[in-house]
Amino acid sequence: SKATVSVLYWKTYNMAPTVAVTAADLFVEDIENLSLNPRVLQHATWRTTKEAKEEKKHWKRNKPQLGKARKGDWSDAKHTTLGTKGALFEAQRCLKCADAPCQKSCPTSIDIKSFISCIANHNNYGAAKMILSDNPVGLSCGMICPVSNLCVGGCNLAATEAGAINISGLQEYAVSHFKKMNIPATRDPALPPRDEMPASFATKIYMVGSGPASISCATFLARLGYSNIEIIEKEPYAGGLSSTEIPQYRLTSDAVQWEIKLLKDLGVKVTTNCEFGKDLTVEDVKKQKAVLFIGCGLPKPNIDDAFKGLSISNGFYTSKDFLPQSAEASKPGLCACKNGVKPTAPKVHGKVLVLGAGDTAFDCTGSAFRNGAKRVVVCFRRSTADMRAVEEETILARYEKAEFLPYCQPKEVVLEDGRIKAVVMWKMEQDDDGKWYRDDDQLLTIKCDFVVSAFGSVLGSALEEEISKVADLKWGKVTVNTDMCTKTDGVFAGGDCVGSGLTVEAANDGKTASWSIHRYIQHMHNEEVSPVPKLPLLHTAVDDVDISVEMAGIKFPNPFGLASAPPATTLPMIARAFEAGWGFAVTKTFSLDKDTVTNVSPRIVRGSTSGPNLGPHQGSFLNIELISEKSAAYWCSGIRQLKQDYPAHVVIASIMCGHIKEDWQTLAKMAIEAGSDALELNLSCPHGMGEKGMGLACGQKPNLVQDISEWVKEVCDIPFFAKMTPNITDITEIAGAARAGGATGVTAINTVSGLQHIKMDAAAWPRVGPQKLTTYGGCSGNAVRPIALRMVSSIANKFPGFHVMATGGIDSADTVMQFLYVGAPVMQISAAIQNQDFTIVQDWILGLKWQLYALGRSDLATWEKQVPAAPADVAHVLHTGARPRFGPYLDERHKITQEECEKKHEAGEIGELPAYPDYVQGKIPSVNDLVGKALGTIGSFGDLLGMAPHNQAVAMVNDDLCINCGKCMMTCNDTGYQAIRFSADRHQPFITDSCTGCTLCVSVCPVPDCITMVPRDAASRPSAPVYEPSRGIPYGQEQLPVGSKVKLAI
Repeated sequence: SKATVSVLYWKTYNMAPTVAVTAADLFVEDIENLSLNPRVLQHATWRTTKEAKEEKKHWKRNKPQLGKARKGDWSDAKHTTLGTKGALFEAQRCLKCADAPCQKSCPTSIDIKSFISCIANHNNYGAAKMILSDNPVGLSCGMICPVSNLCVGGCNLAATEAGAINISGLQEYAVSHFKKMNIPATRDPALPPRDEMPASFATKIYMVGSGPASISCATFLARLGYSNIEIIEKEPYAGGLSSTEIPQYRLTSDAVQWEIKLLKDLGVKVTTNCEFGKDLTVEDVKKQKAVLFIGCGLPKPNIDDAFKGLSISNGFYTSKDFLPQSAEASKPGLCACKNGVKPTAPKVHGKVLVLGAGDTAFDCTGSAFRNGAKRVVVCFRRSTADMRAVEEETILARYEKAEFLPYCQPKEVVLEDGRIKAVVMWKMEQDDDGKWYRDDDQLLTIKCDFVVSAFGSVLGSALEEEISKVADLKWGKVTVNTDMCTKTDGVFAGGDCVGSGLTVEAANDGKTASWSIHRYIQHMHNEEVSPVPKLPLLHTAVDDVDISVEMAGIKFPNPFGLASAPPATTLPMIARAFEAGWGFAVTKTFSLDKDTVTNVSPRIVRGSTSGPNLGPHQGSFLNIELISEKSAAYWCSGIRQLKQDYPAHVVIASIMCGHIKEDWQTLAKMAIEAGSDALELNLSCPHGMGEKGMGLACGQKPNLVQDISEWVKEVCDIPFFAKMTPNITDITEIAGAARAGGATGVTAINTVSGLQHIKMDAAAWPRVGPQKLTTYGGCSGNAVRPIALRMVSSIANKFPGFHVMATGGIDSADTVMQFLYVGAPVMQISAAIQNQDFTIVQDWILGLKWQLYALGRSDLATWEKQVPAAPADVAHVLHTGARPRFGPYLDERHKITQEECEKKHEAGEIGELPAYPDYVQGKIPSVNDLVGKALGTIGSFGDLLGMAPHNQAVAMVNDDLCINCGKCMMTCNDTGYQAIRFSADRHQPFITDSCTGCTLCVSVCPVPDCITMVPRDAASRPSAPVYEPSRGIPYGQEQLPVGSKVKLAI
């Protein structure tokens, strides 16, 4: 109606209506805007089955991309690959178990729970360091490890309906981000300079083959300080079978070449086009008195008698022909090594038979599709249950619709005009004892165009002959003992050639051999080395960053300390924390003997702010625990011992008394005489102690806080801090009183008084005794972080130079940075340790070092949470019209991708390896440099009002990232400004000019960087570059009369 149009126009542009309207017209809404908004169900939904079948096709997302449509498409096809959202979700599911079975199931013994904990805390550098410290080919293993039979097979969550953690996906995610950081590996500065190392460390060490075994062995030896290591590789490029035989869609060439780059960073020489037994012989090694590590693969194929005499010209490939040709024609960086000659991919078409059921056979299967096959049939001797291939390989083959033909053994080949036309197979049977046999009476003829044989591989006669000069061979494999030593002194072996067929097993062989080689060389130079291995960790410039901090004349090794809370319950706990890497500790609060306490139970419970999340990563805890039950004598005795055993660590004594001068001065003197570095005056315990005239009873009154500070100041010659309660209107009033009384600083904040759980039987939790009584307890953890940040910043802004120790919701290096920026140089932690254990500090140490290092590099300084900043076109340009990833639009995407890939495949276009450009290392700031850096941006709301209406922002959606969930539209409609249209057929949101920049849509969007806030200007909003608020009824107009009820758009 004219009235409706007029009111909508009026609401938008603040112009008076042209016809008479009523208040009812104010309820008219844009029906199109709300057409897909959720509605309350009033009756059962009716739709025919035929309609449902048709409609589901439109929304289908999990339609498989058939192998026959994969020609030339060597992009990542693994089902384990994770993006940022998936990685964080998966990492936070991990329980970080004690004595974690996943780690015991990893051949290289990676500290899996710790690296996953780092990922959960946005510390990809820390995660990568932990991975690569134990496994130098950790990126390759993250991509191709058969984790279902290794770490994932031992995951405790497999015992729950939630299922095991995607460990390989997390490993790939973390190391891939470290690769993007472009941080070189470095020698540990604890080693003497190269020219000052003992002569033994210049011993020549040769590695045969440049695969995982040699990379791993050479890496650990280089970390130990050996400087004359040379890897020889017969191919024109390094990487071994990782480069030549594992397809690009599983293991990218840039991953392998980057691992080799880290190796070269340490001074290891890699010589290609150098063949063992030809260009370097055993005799050459002996003449040079060098050490030899044989880490080669098995380069020759096993060929069934039925195929002897056949070649590629007949349509017959072995895996040793097929996979290297496929790799050279698809992996960037390999073809360049062929002197500019463009490699040719295997020319297959039609129906391809792949013989074998191991991992190699399934690599051939996927590669056959990508080289042009329309059908691929995997033929093998035994049943599908007996296939040797790992689950990760067979899943993809089934997804791409490869066909499986079990119980077949080749008998003979049918040729026509010199080409394979068919293969005749014997049928295999199994007797009651489980033995397999050939049934000559059952034959099967299978027509095909090509055959790829993947029946295993061997060393080959030439390589066997050379190796046999220094090592025994059995069943075609090199014989070694548990230390990877052969029968000849100074000759070691590992990897495929000794029977370790997995990349991760080969890496561990090299790792094991490195310590054996180290011991052997040192023994030859009359130096003894412990049989217990102590292999160095990965080291980079990040690890050299100094994170010590000074506050109030005290130097802290790092800003991380135990709060006066459950983690500091006993002296041995504090000692264990120092051993783990914590920089300081505040003792559990103790009092004079006359103020003894006894706790009730239960008393520490998980909060109610984490929803159904069980296990670690609780958002909050609630406790009704009192101060320490131990005596002042216990704590003062222990402080002396701690300072003797850990002189570089800071020990702060937490003390509490009533408003009694003599008590405070007596207890303060005891703590000072014990050797405390500082005191913390607990004036803020929110439960229990207040009833005794202590804790909160003192801390809420400025005059009492000032009194106590003055009393302690009279007898104190060391820094002391008053611990602030957040349970007050203005914390700066209390902080000001402590400052006026002479306190060195304050600790902000103690726990927030609250009530977390009321059960369905009306009983609280925790509840004590048969009466099921409870009280208001102290809430801690991430839920109180916003309060802590506000109060720390308020104190720091109001009292410049007044020291603040922060506590409250600190759970990662990322949150540590936040507290540094608002004015706190050191932080006390409790809830995060309650969620995990003392070792989490290593995650934070590495994370904070990375943050400081990144601030000294312009290319990393814009990274947020150790993830690259969104590209400019995502952050500043509106993307519209991109095809969704479901139904017909997904088919269109696949079709376009297929056409592009086929075109590149036919043209032989491969692409280039990513570059690792030189970077400028600027000044790395200290921790103290960052303290208070954000305070100048925190002010009153009045400071912001002056920016309206010209400094406005609007939301922008990147359709290509959008998963079409509509969360943005729903929150905008029901809690915002109805500024988002939602397409009925494509489910793509479009933000209209009505957007007020409230940012709700960004807040609820589940996809990182999908919705971003950009300046409101002529570029982002050409039709409405200036924000004009809708006033409903323009200022100065009369109220409207009531009209008839409007039918709402629901």
